Amino acid sequence: LLFSRWFCHFDDDNYVNVPRLVKLLDEYSPSVDWYLGKPSISSPLEIHLDSKNTTTNKKITFWFATGGAGFCLSRALTLKMLPIAGGGKFISIGDKIRFPDDVTMGFIIEHLLKVPLTVVDNFHSHLEPMEFIRQDTFQDQVSFSYAHMKNQWNVIKVDGFDMKTDPKRFYSLHCQLFPYFSFCPPR
Repeated sequence: LLFSRWFCHFDDDNYVNVPRLVKLLDEYSPSVDWYLGKPSISSPLEIHLDSKNTTTNKKITFWFATGGAGFCLSRALTLKMLPIAGGGKFISIGDKIRFPDDVTMGFIIEHLLKVPLTVVDNFHSHLEPMEFIRQDTFQDQVSFSYAHMKNQWNVIKVDGFDMKTDPKRFYSLHCQLFPYFSFCPPR
């Protein structure tokens, strides 16, 4: 029943703490328009749209929740989006504004539907320094990510498996949160 009330997107390189996600969603009514997530930029995105009957560009600004951290939409909001984005229209909008899916989602929700992004600091993307998420707060976080750039890992600091076995730190994180799994090392 939860999944018919909420629609969440997480990239395939995210670790999602499902019990914490469920607890978070219980704090919000799915019958109200909710766009939950976390931006990866420090100010609203500014884009210029070509105006149809004029030679000028229209400047608009809006926030978007990065897919790198994940985001959730309430059922009420998704139903409002259906006439605008359903039936392939989402792809057409993305092509028109020339941005990826997470930005297109923000454009539709914040700009077209005028529903603001509710920032949830417990969503984390690879675009933030993962090492600063304290181990004693892991159980409170919803999503984690990682990145490997310039021969350096951007990962959480967690005890557990060695870096060769678990370079992304997700096995170690999982065992920190749920130590009763058989593959987890004894504590």
